[in-house]
Amino acid sequence: MTSVQGTAVDITTEDGVADAYLAHPADGLPHPGVLLYQDAYGPRPHLNAMADRLAAAGYTVLLPHVFYRHGRAPVFDLPDFIGPETRGALWEKIPAVMQSLTPELAMRDAGAYLQWMADSPLVADGPVALTGYCMGARLVLLTAGTYPDRVAAAAGFHGGRLATEAPDSPHLVAGNVTAEVYFGHADQDASMPPEQQQLLEETLTAAGVRHRCEVYPGAQHGYTQADTDAYDKEADERHWAALLDLLGRTF
Repeated sequence: MTSVQGTAVDITTEDGVADAYLAHPADGLPHPGVLLYQDAYGPRPHLNAMADRLAAAGYTVLLPHVFYRHGRAPVFDLPDFIGPETRGALWEKIPAVMQSLTPELAMRDAGAYLQWMADSPLVADGPVALTGYCMGARLVLLTAGTYPDRVAAAAGFHGGRLATEAPDSPHLVAGNVTAEVYFGHADQDASMPPEQQQLLEETLTAAGVRHRCEVYPGAQHGYTQADTDAYDKEADERHWAALLDLLGRTF
């Protein structure tokens, strides 16, 4: 296993400074870049550990705090483990923060994150890969469609509302996507029901996007997040296999 170095970094955006976590092989050499988009709970030790795992596989991973306009992470008072007794209080605060990050703002930020990676001596030249979780899966699809020349591969896991009737639904950017795309849908996920899964599949196919969308049987929304009660070890390991396979084909 490759030795990993993790550091806190700040990224200047058009609207301020985004705090972020950077994980990379400790050799100090440039490696293929991966932009990792958070779930709604935000950067925390578990997500840092996911970035470290990718770095140990040979990648330079940037995990930005996408809610930086509300302060540095953590924005929410997160317990060590998110379960029924703590989820309710958190979700009284999270929706307003999520909704404040409009697609326009998120994509303006994405440009800053991608430019920071392009300028970093720790990131190899050329396009990067994206991976995202829950709301991060939406940001993955939007970023792949907004910056197609900067993204070679894009993966999203237990994403919700990826293909809706909304005028800013992420699936509407599919025609611009040139990356290879993978989505791992949670089977038990009211935010990504079968009709949305079908619309996403049909839209990606019609746009000629190289893609694979899979449903993880029995998995709940959030199945990769080991610090929550939605965690599903089998589904999580399947996610890692799919993600590393995609990255291995790309770089």
